Amino acid sequence: MPSNPGHEKDKEAKLYIVSTPIGNLADITLRALDTLRKVDLIAAEDTRHTRKLLSYYDIHVRLVSYHEHNARLRGGELLDKIASGQSVALVTDAGTPGVSDPGQFLIEAALQRGMEPVAIPGPTALISALVVSGLSTQPFVFLGFPPAKGAERRRFFEKNSRLAMTLILYESPRRLAKTLKDMLLSWGERRVAVARELTKVHEQIFRGSISDAIEHFMADIRGELTLVVEGAGPGLDMDSSLLLDTGSPAPGPEGLNRESSDIESPTWRGELQALLRQGFSSKQAASDIATRFKLPRRMVYQAALEMKKG
Repeated sequence: MPSNPGHEKDKEAKLYIVSTPIGNLADITLRALDTLRKVDLIAAEDTRHTRKLLSYYDIHVRLVSYHEHNARLRGGELLDKIASGQSVALVTDAGTPGVSDPGQFLIEAALQRGMEPVAIPGPTALISALVVSGLSTQPFVFLGFPPAKGAERRRFFEKNSRLAMTLILYESPRRLAKTLKDMLLSWGERRVAVARELTKVHEQIFRGSISDAIEHFMADIRGELTLVVEGAGPGLDMDSSLLLDTGSPAPGPEGLNRESSDIESPTWRGELQALLRQGFSSKQAASDIATRFKLPRRMVYQAALEMKKG
């Protein structure tokens, strides 16, 4: 029989890693509520955000901030409190601490000091998105947030282009369009599920190809985003046309024997622009031009997107 948390008089002097709702406040567990009520201190990524949760459940425990900008200093202070006999709960803004947030550093530091963190499990966006994505749930790899820009970002997409397992990423609304385009260029066309505002009133799960997702999310969007992407199967990662640092397309299987002058020819660009002016979507126009001129589809699609933007 599981132990009844209500029988505990108070919490031991330990670091408790407490999962909190990713949107719907009703998703918190009874054990998480019991832990938050009984610890001496709660360390939160954003105290204003966590205070709403505590207020909703009538929890009155001292709150302190713990985030990426004060992690080194505050982390040491929190561990000193545990060493002196106090219990500390670590929470993040949403979901499970330590997953793409500074909680990871506090957990590592606790282990280095011989402390045993206690996990209080609960919601996490990556698992929720995976199970409703319609894609294979095993094996999978969680990649976190892609680097924002530069060589590190290019290496991120190149390094993960051939992984055969399902890929899960987090992304911000303002970078979603750029990430989808980079995925298409580096990984080629694949199935993708984009989960937005999970468990909230305006929850949305988009399922389709990466190209379809690019068109679907052309308008400004808001909310937390989790992307679940099909892994590289036979032929999946082989038809992507990577853009090198010079801006020149890397030769793919569609064009290994093609002269570079064919790619550089202005003819196909003019016809592509004409199709876009006639009202064809970027995907339709790119598919037509790539077939007729025997060009890499990804390269033509990127050109179409740039034309529409301009």
